[in-house]
Amino acid sequence: MAVKLNEEERESKLKPLLQEAKWSMVDGRDAIKKTFTFTDFNQAWGWMNRVALAGEKIDHHPEWFNVYNRVEVTWSTHDCSGLSLKDIKMATFCDNTCKTS
Repeated sequence: MAVKLNEEERESKLKPLLQEAKWSMVDGRDAIKKTFTFTDFNQAWGWMNRVALAGEKIDHHPEWFNVYNRVEVTWSTHDCSGLSLKDIKMATFCDNTCKTS
């Protein structure tokens, strides 16, 4: 079972995502979100497939919304009702794979 981020993890792992990678906190929830924009639907869908497969490997799945070339992704861990290291890992994966899309 996943464990909620502690204060040290929030400072060392979450804060860089918020400040440097431009993720933002979701109002009223312990969750993060970010919108990714691609050149077209095929590129967006391909990226979503990569994220889905990575999430499946660690049994952690995104909340997302897609319209054409834009994908809004939200990460939060339902098992602990908030952010966990799984969310940090998947947000980082999203950023890293987006750069190669």
